[in-house]
Amino acid sequence: MEDDGKVKAGVNTDMSNEKILVTRASMPPYEEYIEAIRPLWESHWITNMGQYHRELEKKLKEYLDVPELSLMVNGHMALEMAIQAFDFPEGAEVITTPFTFISTTHAIVRNHLQPVFCDVKASDGTIDESKIEELITEKTVAILPVHVYGNICNVEEIQRIADKYSLKVIYDAAHAFGVKYRGRGIGNYGDASVFSFHATKVFNTIEGGAVTFSEHRLYERLYNLKNFGIRGEELVVSIGANAKMNEFAAIMGLCNLKRVSTIMDERKELWQQYQDRLSNIAGIKLFYSHSEINKNYSYLPIIVDEGYELSRDELYRKLREHNIYSRKYFYPLTLDQMCYKNKFKQDNLKVARNLANQVLVLPLYSELSINDVDKICSQIG
Repeated sequence: MEDDGKVKAGVNTDMSNEKILVTRASMPPYEEYIEAIRPLWESHWITNMGQYHRELEKKLKEYLDVPELSLMVNGHMALEMAIQAFDFPEGAEVITTPFTFISTTHAIVRNHLQPVFCDVKASDGTIDESKIEELITEKTVAILPVHVYGNICNVEEIQRIADKYSLKVIYDAAHAFGVKYRGRGIGNYGDASVFSFHATKVFNTIEGGAVTFSEHRLYERLYNLKNFGIRGEELVVSIGANAKMNEFAAIMGLCNLKRVSTIMDERKELWQQYQDRLSNIAGIKLFYSHSEINKNYSYLPIIVDEGYELSRDELYRKLREHNIYSRKYFYPLTLDQMCYKNKFKQDNLKVARNLANQVLVLPLYSELSINDVDKICSQIG
C-alpha cells in the first residue's frame, strides 16, 4: 500500500506562509549521508545487490525481528513479487480489501488474479475477518489483508480461516513498519508480509520495500524474480524482472534506520497531542488503538461523521484554505477508480464506503511542532 503523497524537506516555522503537507520525508543530516555514500565513488558498485544492500537486508531482519527478508526497489514491486512467488493459477481469486492504496489491487490484477473485495471494520479500517469465509469459493487461493494506518488485522482469526481452507496469507504491511504485536514483529504473520520504504513512510530508503517470510525457499524464488532469474554469469534459471534496490537507497535506509526509534518517539508526542485536542470534539472520532501492539505512529486519521458541523470534504477544503494539506486517504475505494469501474462485485462494502467518505488524514511528521498541531486542531474545533 504505497503512498504517492508529495514530499517536502525542511522544517516548517511559519504556518501562515508555508504549506503544512500531510507528511514529510525523514532524512538524515546532509553530512552524514554524503559521508556514507563516499565509498561508492571508490568502488563504483552502485547497484546489483552490493555491500550496502546486503547490510541493510541484515539489519532490517534484526530490527523487524523476522527470520527472512528480501529487499526490493519499492513496496509495490515487493507486493507483486510476493504474490508471483506463490505461482497461483491464472484467474484464481484473492480475498482483499478495497480500503487501501491502489497498489494493493494493482498487484493482484497484474498477476492475472481476480480480487474479491471484503468489507472492513469501522473500529480500525482493517479487513472484517468475520466476512471472509462467505467469500471463499473453489477458486480462492489467498487472503491479502492490509494493516491500515499501523492498525493491525486480526492475524489469529485470519490464519485460522486460511488453515481451514488451505489458503495462503500475504499481508500488505506498508503502514506497519516496526509494529509489534504481543512482542513479536508484525512481519512474522502469514506466509509473507510486504513493507514499503517510500519517502513518505515512517522509515524510508527514498524508494524501497521488502518482503518478510519464514520459509527460506521463498528467498530463492524472490531473488530470481527480482534479478531476471540470473544465478551466474552465463546462467538464467527462470523468468524474472528487475526489482533490486540500489546502493544509494540502501545507504539512505541504513542512515534512517539509526534514527527511526527517535522519529517514532517524536511522532508519538505529536500523535498524543492530537488525541488530547480532538477527543472531545463532537462528530470527530479516532480509530481504536489495540492495547497489545507497539505502534509506529505513522498516520493520524480522523473520522468526520454526521455529528460534526462540516462534512469531511468541507473540512478538507477549510484546512486547505489555511495552508494545511490533509488527505482523503483512502478515497475513492480502489474498485471505484476509473480503471476498475464496474469490473468487480461491490456487494456488502458499506463500512468501507462510509470510511472512504469520512476519513481525513492530518499532517504528522517528526519536524511538525506541538504549536502547529494545536493550530491545526483549532481549525477543526
